[in-house]
Amino acid sequence: MGSVILLWIKETEKSSRGENMELFEFYKKIEEYQNQKNNILATVLEGENSGSRYFLSEGELIAAYGDGAIPDEQLKEIAKAEQSRITESDGRKVFGEALKQQAHLVICDSFEHGLAQIPDREDTYFLVVTRGHRYDKECLDIILKKPHCYVGMMASRGRAALLKKQMEEEGTDWKLLDKIHTPVGMPINAETPEEIAISIVSELIHEKNSLRKTSGYKKELMEYLTGRKKAENGMALATIIERQGSAPREIGTKMLVLADGTLVGTIGGGCMESEVQHQCLRMIHDGDRTGKIFKVDMTVSEAEEEGLVCGGTMQVFLEVL
Repeated sequence: MGSVILLWIKETEKSSRGENMELFEFYKKIEEYQNQKNNILATVLEGENSGSRYFLSEGELIAAYGDGAIPDEQLKEIAKAEQSRITESDGRKVFGEALKQQAHLVICDSFEHGLAQIPDREDTYFLVVTRGHRYDKECLDIILKKPHCYVGMMASRGRAALLKKQMEEEGTDWKLLDKIHTPVGMPINAETPEEIAISIVSELIHEKNSLRKTSGYKKELMEYLTGRKKAENGMALATIIERQGSAPREIGTKMLVLADGTLVGTIGGGCMESEVQHQCLRMIHDGDRTGKIFKVDMTVSEAEEEGLVCGGTMQVFLEVL
């Protein structure tokens, strides 16, 4: 076995601030780095010190929480992953979660001024809808110099081809021009303005969800995980770590269960979510701080019995925080 990573968040003495303050600090680090492109959260699921966490950004270990240690080799393998998955080494099962940045859709008002206000972020989605060819170019000249995840432009095929040709002749890299989504929108034979809008939003959703990363941490969830909101009498975190079939939510989807039964976020709703909620409440009530993997099996017949439109199986990691 290789050496182990020994970079930790220093555990503070238990005080009136509560025993979870060190975990709050860990999540504050995740929040601080959430705009970085390559963020990985590694969580020990089974084996020694289940629930220990390691946060890496751009390949660097930023923070760690818990009493366990992951061997260098396993942590390096997780750090290089481009999608979320489970790895195992020496009886230690670890969920390596590639965290997706929050998507930002940009629709400008005044072109040059509006674009100047947009922060440089690689998770930004630009949609160019102007009243003329000249204004499209004015926007694209600025947009293509900015970091971006998506650029779409409302234009006919002919108009788009002419504009790209002009911009290439003026020195714009063809690789950038070729990635512009135009004509914009999913091919649903849209005719009315409302239908065209639906086709465009459908394409944006398709592109956003095609990134093989998890959804990360929503704002309301992070409010509790960083301690800015207090959960009286405890809380438990449920994270989908595996799914098969047509289970409704993706790997990495998270839900907090507060001691009074309040849910923050969702992992799919229905009887499946209710099962997870009750498991979490039982763990909170029993003071069980050992993380566990809970399998939810909704076969087609069971799903139909419950009146659900989807079946499948999911594994959910449950832990009291």
